[in-house]
Amino acid sequence: MKNSLQNFLNPKSIAVIGASENPKKVGGILIEKLKQFKGKIIPINPKPKKIQNLKCYPSILDYRKKIDLAIIAIPSKFVNKILIQCGKKKIKSVIIISAGFAETGKIKLQNQILKTAKKFKIRILGPNCFGIANPRLNLDTTFANSSPKKGNITFLSQSGALWSYIADLDIGFSGFVSLGNMTDLSFSDFIEYFNKDKNTKKIILYIEKIKKGKRFIEACLRSKKEIYVIKAGKSKKSSEQTISHTASLATDFRIYSGIFKQAKVKQVNTLTEALNLKPEEINFKIKKANIITNAGGAAALITDLCEKKKIKINQIKDILGTATSEDYKKAISKTKKPIILILTPQKMSQPLETAKLVSKDIFPIFLGKKSISKAKDYLNNKSIKILTRVC
Repeated sequence: MKNSLQNFLNPKSIAVIGASENPKKVGGILIEKLKQFKGKIIPINPKPKKIQNLKCYPSILDYRKKIDLAIIAIPSKFVNKILIQCGKKKIKSVIIISAGFAETGKIKLQNQILKTAKKFKIRILGPNCFGIANPRLNLDTTFANSSPKKGNITFLSQSGALWSYIADLDIGFSGFVSLGNMTDLSFSDFIEYFNKDKNTKKIILYIEKIKKGKRFIEACLRSKKEIYVIKAGKSKKSSEQTISHTASLATDFRIYSGIFKQAKVKQVNTLTEALNLKPEEINFKIKKANIITNAGGAAALITDLCEKKKIKINQIKDILGTATSEDYKKAISKTKKPIILILTPQKMSQPLETAKLVSKDIFPIFLGKKSISKAKDYLNNKSIKILTRVC
């Protein structure tokens, strides 16, 4: 396991399966961001000869040298076939960005890829995940709009979009791992990994569910690092959101609180608390609302905060991280007001254009700093209050 985890965060060669010339597609964003990485980048796509001036290969089997890490960003129905090719190529570490597995009810498809991974002794991160980042190597396989500076905080999260939020703040990080559906690798694996990382002093966890509670407790108790945990799913509506987000049925919150107490980790309500920042207060003068969001994890946390303030959330519309301002416009037209509009700054996001959609009875929460500054200025000039650091 040690070497396979090392290859996730310290690879020398990375294959991107589903690489694209299109800067708006995930495969295009991944190649663009990986150009900062000093290791070997191998685009995989059956059609083009080159992608973003890099030689492209029809299949990973056509690349003759060793590959440390494969990133899969293709439709879910093709993932198992590619995983078999990874097995034949003897690639032991694979990140599956692709969604469309257990979180959409396709449990059989998820079990199939796990079976293939076990057959070839491959470790899987995901599926339905946001990738990883190691700022010390300029390694960023996410589609967050910002890449953070080097620091000593590691963030392990079941929500990738929350990374888009905190990576946009002026804070240094030693690592980020998006766990997604946790088919294979889980929090415990990476707590153990970063416990041995000399650059990490603090570990922050965003949790929707825990696999193997006893192992999690033991990993935390063995850790020499300071561990903070944020748990989504306090309210019924928030709990429902985590099911559709990463197929995570949120067990009774009190059970988790008991686990965290045994693990001797510090439980906090928001990421801003864990980062020693002062969170903003939700003070909307409404009794109920619907949520439109491009970030499932952020919606779950904000739902908990709203219900604590006696604001009932009726419906959560997750329009996914690929959402543009046009997607927000369509969702707004089909949603009853008042609306809480949540945006995290991902590569596809259009904060300013989305801000221009805000009207009466729409309450904007645009999480971040650098990427949402123009949107914030625009709304401030219109005397519309915007929250940027609420969760």
